[in-house]
Amino acid sequence: MTLASPAIAIHVLAAVIWVGGMFFAYQILRPVAGQQLDAPQRLKLWSGVFRRFFPWVWLCVILLPITGYWMIFGFLGSMSAVGMHIHIMQGLGWVMILLYLHVYFAPFRRLKEAVITENWPEGGKQIDQIRLIIGINLSLGLIVVAVAAGGRYL
Repeated sequence: MTLASPAIAIHVLAAVIWVGGMFFAYQILRPVAGQQLDAPQRLKLWSGVFRRFFPWVWLCVILLPITGYWMIFGFLGSMSAVGMHIHIMQGLGWVMILLYLHVYFAPFRRLKEAVITENWPEGGKQIDQIRLIIGINLSLGLIVVAVAAGGRYL
């Protein structure tokens, strides 16, 4: 076992938690909630789901760059020593982090406020914005996973 092993394990687990959570929320929970719950119940559900999921995403958003750069600079030498797939993962990862920060500090904050004040139309607007951005982030995350898995062979 090399010293890179913990970094790789933490990095992969953080990616699986974040991307897997988005996949579950977007592809599984969202359609079922949309079919079975009216707007107030659905918005309360999403507010609660995000309150539980987003602390995990915060952990991932912190761990992914730390472990990624730990591997690059601690074991692989430098940014110039890594393949293009690493640069693609890094670039898309930062885009994903920025999109998450926007979701967390803007529409999610407004969604929580709308649920508290029972302003269901405003809550609907915010959940639509969150859904759009999570859809983009999920797509980027799946690309990153594919690049991570096969990028060195391209």
